[in-house]
Amino acid sequence: MYHLGTVLHLLGKEKDSVALIQESIRILEENGLGESTTCVRRMSYLSQILLSSNRLAEAESLQRKILHILELSKICSPFKGSYFQHSLHGWDSSETVLAAERLALTLQANGSLLEAQELLERCLVARKEILPPAHVQVAANMLHLARIAILNSKQLWKMKSSKAKSELEKAKLLIDNSTRIAKAVLDRRTKNRNSLQSNSTPTEIEKDQHVALIILLQSLDAVGLLEVTKHEILETKEACEFPSEAELALRVCVSIFKEPHIRRMLLNASNVTAEYLSCLKHLMSLLSESTDESKLRMLQELKYEVQHIEAELTPRRQRK
Repeated sequence: MYHLGTVLHLLGKEKDSVALIQESIRILEENGLGESTTCVRRMSYLSQILLSSNRLAEAESLQRKILHILELSKICSPFKGSYFQHSLHGWDSSETVLAAERLALTLQANGSLLEAQELLERCLVARKEILPPAHVQVAANMLHLARIAILNSKQLWKMKSSKAKSELEKAKLLIDNSTRIAKAVLDRRTKNRNSLQSNSTPTEIEKDQHVALIILLQSLDAVGLLEVTKHEILETKEACEFPSEAELALRVCVSIFKEPHIRRMLLNASNVTAEYLSCLKHLMSLLSESTDESKLRMLQELKYEVQHIEAELTPRRQRK
């Protein structure tokens, strides 16, 4: 029933797909398997379908249920007619942290910024205990928190609160740290390429590299968002001094294309290519709003470089 539901989802038959998956979950729950790994995974899959259909309230409700199960229970999964006990213990488990992060992002989309922020902060604390401090998941967590801080600053500004500026400062610190960690993960590739000390498989390293590059690009893009928000809130020219943070971020974005291993990723991974082009276009659009002649001349060369990169990447992206 569940597998038929997943097939129907792939065929675009959402209503029938959701009904079948919900029924498969109900059957597991009625047979005492509502807290099993199988049931939790089916609920997670269903929540993703609901999110993709913009059914945020239903997705949020289901994600809360998932998190509650993972927080309070060890997870049992069917194994040859018996039950094999997994050693998952609440927030000591990366699965719980991931479930909490997914709920936080749904809450953010629903406008519940305070609860989303609290959950993400708890996720960050847990990840720092479970993972190395410079892990790419830590960087991603920081980036999520930075985006919420920017949204918070806008709300506080509308309320005439003096805390708006402190939220911007918090966002900048988080973006700086997420950028630093993502760069460190990418740099680690060169250092460990010929090392026999690495415990990671080539596939795991490549996956971390792709994630790190996406986090780096999203962090650079967030720099532009932060600068625009800062300019709106502070309403001073000093908020966007030249060279602006957005220009510096764009220069980093352009420069990493010249690094061979990053260039290969951009040429071969369509999702990374899309993220890169989005970052380039967004940052370039912010800079093109300048009216200062001297600044425009300095940025023109940068614009030519951006156009050259776009011309090289866009045909490849269209062929994929």
